[in-house]
Amino acid sequence: MSVLVSRPAPEFTAAAVLGNGDIVENFTLSEAIKGTKAVLFFYPLDFTFVCPSELIAFDKRYDEFKKRGVEVIGVSIDSQFTHNAWRNTAINDGGIGKVKYTMVADVKHEICQAYDVEHPEAGVAFRGSFLIDEEGVVRHQVVNDLPLGRNIDDMLRMVDALNFHEEHGEVCPAGWQAGEKGMVDSPEGVASYLSQNADSL
Repeated sequence: MSVLVSRPAPEFTAAAVLGNGDIVENFTLSEAIKGTKAVLFFYPLDFTFVCPSELIAFDKRYDEFKKRGVEVIGVSIDSQFTHNAWRNTAINDGGIGKVKYTMVADVKHEICQAYDVEHPEAGVAFRGSFLIDEEGVVRHQVVNDLPLGRNIDDMLRMVDALNFHEEHGEVCPAGWQAGEKGMVDSPEGVASYLSQNADSL
């Protein structure tokens, strides 16, 4: 499996359902996220089991991502029409409701292959998540196997960590949360940080 961290996020153009419900044939990643951060997440299939819990969790935190200047984009190998049908199915009936972010149709499997998250036997995407910065560079990625649902709050934490690093120039130690101190990336900085915080790690 490829590590894309520090590399440009692979470009793609595909059909998609936008957050307002419009279906478009030519959704292009670079145009959609130009000058902003983005979370691009892959999931196996619409109308399945773990997937709706993740998509609903992303939707419930959508405003928190937007407050941080982050676009959210979901991708699976389903068609735009299946995405639309799932959005129009009530949550109590196994749907996801009208989620506020874009859902991309990767029917040719080209996107999940470009991001190297396609399951070798099942032919669907693993639960891959990619945090992309304003320059289009991947800064964080995590890939879960099919049975293992993601922690969406931890992706928000990673966004906060990247924003903190970009603003202050300090690095973020283990378990760092917004509002906590960072660490100066020097021998003196790590010694100072650990002398005050090692017990809480």
